[in-house]
Formats: sequence, structure tokens, C-alpha cells
Amino acid sequence: MREIVDFLRQPERYRRLGGKLPKGVLLVGAPGTGKTLLAKAVAGEAGVPFLSLSGSDFVEMFVGVGAARVRDLFAQAQTTAPSIIFIDELDALGKARGLSPLAGGHDEREQTLNQLLVEMDGFDTQKGVMILAATNRPEILDPALLRPGRFDRQVVIDRPDRQGREKILRVHTRQVTLAPEVDLVRIAASTPGFVGADLANLVNEAALRAAREGKDAVEMSDFDAAIDRVVAGLERKSRVINPQEKEIVAYHEAGHALVAELRPHADRVAKISIIPRGVAALGYTQQQPTEDRYLLTRPELLERLDVFLGGRTAEEIVFGEVSTGAQDDLQRATDLARHMIMRYGMSDTFGLATFEAPRQALFMQGPTGAPQEYSEETARVIDAEIYQLLEASHARVRETLLAKRVLLKALATVLIQHEVVDRNALDGLLATPVSEEAASALVPG
Repeated sequence: MREIVDFLRQPERYRRLGGKLPKGVLLVGAPGTGKTLLAKAVAGEAGVPFLSLSGSDFVEMFVGVGAARVRDLFAQAQTTAPSIIFIDELDALGKARGLSPLAGGHDEREQTLNQLLVEMDGFDTQKGVMILAATNRPEILDPALLRPGRFDRQVVIDRPDRQGREKILRVHTRQVTLAPEVDLVRIAASTPGFVGADLANLVNEAALRAAREGKDAVEMSDFDAAIDRVVAGLERKSRVINPQEKEIVAYHEAGHALVAELRPHADRVAKISIIPRGVAALGYTQQQPTEDRYLLTRPELLERLDVFLGGRTAEEIVFGEVSTGAQDDLQRATDLARHMIMRYGMSDTFGLATFEAPRQALFMQGPTGAPQEYSEETARVIDAEIYQLLEASHARVRETLLAKRVLLKALATVLIQHEVVDRNALDGLLATPVSEEAASALVPG
């Protein structure tokens, strides 16, 4: 992106050897990573006019309006060159052609896209017009948009790592009065997967909470509560849960937490809560990774599978029956097992073979879909492999929790009494072999 700014500031430096400036740059990244913000920053650094439109602005009910707008936009950019054209949400305009079962390939959106392709071929880069576009769905874009000579370059705006999250937090807390004990490094470590928009919302939620409680500065407790609210939803203390359900939820969350603590590669538990949150969550176990991870091995995935099944298995052991509370856990466990077999090549039976088409191929199949690329026998074996992975994980978790049944009961007892167990209380419980009667003394009332 710095190179693009340099192109616009001093184009002669690159033309003197016969090179041509790139016509288009496509910014690709998850929602909230700052693609639009980055495009505006490029225009500001280069000091050139910034012509911005959303992809949906071109698509109208009246035929020909979108194509006319594309022509007008490029004509305006040529007269104000050097300049930047920025098209946000390009997928609204640039979706692959020929997939609409009703419009027959001649709808208004396709005419607008055709005009965009023609204009990108026709304008002269020597005048210094640069096209930037942003999308979070690159797999559905028309291949003609991505060929050399149109969007020559793709810049991936990834989710920030821990250091990136810390720097983003420092930007968003400049205007916020922070208490001395606020540790942005710890907050960054507690928010894996958060993008810039999430972090901005987190800081705002913490500031609003501190203001509601009449504080003079935003404290660490406000940030912890904001993380819980963003991740798990708003606390619903008004929801009345009968004692039997509360006990089931306590054992369920205690099962998750104990399995996570007893697996060497699982993320450490930061907090356990049985306070209802959001729409359906009756409790949750918050895990905090020790570092950002981009690759996972088969043993690590198997341990994640164990953690997913910890809650359901704890219910089985203690109550001899299961509840509907494990629905989401079972869904995530099944999806993970399916990905291990079909996507990651972690099956002893299939070896290196994979059975999932890439997202772009799935989209290009169109409304009628495509035939399955493997036999019914293979599908049956895949189902059996998934079932075998889940059953083996269930057996491992059952063995673990049966061996730690006293600890499971002690942790559940503390949860029933205090509703929330933090990391310090959990460490104390794990370090001291106590009965469930003495466990409550580890957590202050």
C-alpha cells in the first residue's frame, strides 16, 4: 500500500524504465479489519481526490442506470487525475455472471459489471488513476475482474495478531481515561480473533460501563466485563433458573473446564460462569490461548474435540442422563471431526485424500448444485470415521472425568454457590486436594 502511495506521488519514477502503474488493487479481508479505512488512508497520504462508492450504489431497478454511473465515475476520475476510485463491497456488483436462474444472464447487475470491465480496460493509467476495491467474499467475484490488467494486485488485510491488537487498543484508548492498573497487553491476549471494529466496540463498552457506575476512570474490571458481553452476550440475571437446572449447568461447565485444564495442548481456562447470557447461553467457559496459533496438529485438534464433549460427558456421569444444553457443543464437535476427515487429511482410512470443494467451486456450481465427487460407499465410510472420532473422544473424556470425579463435584459446588470462578480460584482448587464441603472456602463470598 505504501508503494501505491509512491505511485501516485511520483509516477515518473516508475515510468522512466517503461513500467506501467497497476490499474486496480483489491483489498480482501474479514469484516471490520479496516479495508475502507486503509483505502481512505492511502488517498490521504497521496494527497489525491478520493471518489468513493459502494458496489450496491451501481445496482438499480432501472436498466442502464448502473452502467451510466460507472461511465460517469471513470470520466470524473480522469478529469481529476491523479485520483483514486474506491468501490466498497465489490461483491455486490462483481458477482460471477451467468448464475441467476431467473434473469437469464441479462439483468441490470451484469450490464453494470460488463461496463466496469470495459472501463477498466479502456482508461489510461499514465494519467494516474488508481482503482481500489474492497470485499470480504473474494470467492464469488467474477474471474474476469481478477485477471491481470484489471485488479492486478490483491492485498490481504488479515485479522490482527496479539501485537497488532495491542496497537489498535492504544489508538482507541487515546481519548479514554484509563485507571493505572489497566493492562492493554493482557486485554490484547484475551481477545484472539478480534478485528479492529471489535476492539473499538470493546473499548466503548468498557467506557460506557464505567460511566454507568459513576467511576472516574475505566478499570480493568470494566474491560473484563466488556469482553464477556462482546463474546457471550449481555448478562441476564433476571432470568430465574430452578436449582436443578442450575446444578446441571454447573456440572456441564465444570466438565468443560476440567478437561481443558487436564489436556496439555488445550487453551487455559480464564473464567467459568453459570450466569445466563445472550439469547440461549446458560453458562460459558472462557479459554485464553497462550499465543496466536495459525497451524494445529492432529493431537491438538483431538484435545479440542475432548473439550467440546466435556460438558455433555459430565452430565452423563453425574446425572445418568443428558440435557439439551450440549447442542452447540455437539455441533462444533461434529463439524471439527468432519473437517479432520474431509478437509485436513487426518484419516487413517483415506490418508491424503480430501473431499471438500473450495468455496469458489461451491459457489460456481450455481443454483442446481453439482454431483457429489465421491461414491456412496466413500460417504458411508466418512460417516463411520466421524462417528469413530467422536466415540473415541467421548471415551477419553469419560475416563478423565471419572478419575477426577471429586474435583468435578468440588468445582461444580463452587460454581453453584458463587456463579463465577476466575483463574486464581481455579488454580487454588486444582492445587489443593479438597472435599466439596471445603471447596467453597477457596472462593471469597
